[in-house]
Amino acid sequence: MTIPRPTAKQALIIVTILSLLTHGLWFGNPNTTVFDEVHFGKFVSAYSTGEYYFDIHPPLGKLMIAGFGKMFGFQPEFSFAQIGDSFPDKTYLSLRFLPTFTGALLAPVIALLVLALGMSATAALFAGSLIALDNALLVQSRLILLDPFLLLFGFGALLCYALWRNGRSAWWLLGSGVLAGGAASIKWTALTFLAIIGIMELAHLFKDRRHVTRKWLGTAFISLVVAPFVIYFTSFAVHFILLPRSGQGDAFMTAGFQATLEGNRYADQTGDAIAEPIGLGSKFIELNKEMYRSNKRLSATHPYSSRWYSWPVMTRPIFYWVKDTARIYLLGNPFVWYGSTAALLAACAFVLRRRGDQLLAVLLGAYALNFLPFIGIGRVMFLYHYFTALIFAVLIWAWLINRAEPKPRTVLALLVLAIIGFMYFAPLSYGLPLSPEAYEHHLWLSSWR
Repeated sequence: MTIPRPTAKQALIIVTILSLLTHGLWFGNPNTTVFDEVHFGKFVSAYSTGEYYFDIHPPLGKLMIAGFGKMFGFQPEFSFAQIGDSFPDKTYLSLRFLPTFTGALLAPVIALLVLALGMSATAALFAGSLIALDNALLVQSRLILLDPFLLLFGFGALLCYALWRNGRSAWWLLGSGVLAGGAASIKWTALTFLAIIGIMELAHLFKDRRHVTRKWLGTAFISLVVAPFVIYFTSFAVHFILLPRSGQGDAFMTAGFQATLEGNRYADQTGDAIAEPIGLGSKFIELNKEMYRSNKRLSATHPYSSRWYSWPVMTRPIFYWVKDTARIYLLGNPFVWYGSTAALLAACAFVLRRRGDQLLAVLLGAYALNFLPFIGIGRVMFLYHYFTALIFAVLIWAWLINRAEPKPRTVLALLVLAIIGFMYFAPLSYGLPLSPEAYEHHLWLSSWR
């Protein structure tokens, strides 16, 4: 039987349905706190109590979760004290829904990006499906965590930029800057998306300097400098407005900062020069400086941390949660992780033999930009720090598929392998019970324990 090649529309529909399905199954399970929900749950709750907190990451992701939870009646009546504590009611679902839905949208965005980069619908179907079928990306998007927003905004920014470069209006470039600013407002590591866009634009200018006009300079400056900064600054402004009271985060801030908070020890001593309340701009600068210093000071260890060189081969997943015979691991689909690493090595061989093209060079450069800087970071790191680089590795694999133009049945066979890998490790992604024998069979490496 001849298998037809998919159209772009068919590829997008399949990827979207597949991603919604994998993310929607067992939504909300387990009904207890998992891993870093003990931190982000407290941060989200603070926006209801108004008590100031401190976090090493920008506030946009927490604001989004809190805003969505508020719409559906979430009240900060749960302490998020420790992993495994049971939620008292179903309102926690409103906090998990937005990360889950955002994570589900990532796969079709990747498929659209593949198409916008000029690759085939088959390559788009392949790349989008791998993202939808990766267990680690799934786990991280089913909980009260921030990475789904970072990834969707970041790759959405690249999609908008590619569409603008394909001849769409300047609004797409503005959208690119807005989304890149949104990604950076989740975590600073997302600044790489803005860097990729900036480097690409500079490369285009050096190639054809006739495009350097006042109109272009104005459009680029507003889209790629002003818009990202406005998004970033506004997220902090809203953050300050919603946290007017003294809280556990006071200790990180100066007396002048604390003097702006209700109920703190400096609040009624504004006549003292050291406790003069500072303005919005000064608060913004101080908090960002303290976030940077706190990131640099992180020295704590963790039993499930991992080094950068281990991520492409996934030697150390993260044990997130356990209850009786049910467990959750941040463990990727081995077919996706090992296959994308093999594709990365193959692509490097293409470049060394001068058989690649400009798009491959860009994808390899983007991968390096999101992977190699971790070499110089001494703080504790985890497998999820590889997510952005992983997706670029998948895009490189899609490039190889596009280049090779394999028969549809070959691509289908690869996707079947991805589905098998996903289903095999699904119990450890959804927190489903496994017998002791089955659990042992899922631990392929001793370092996975």
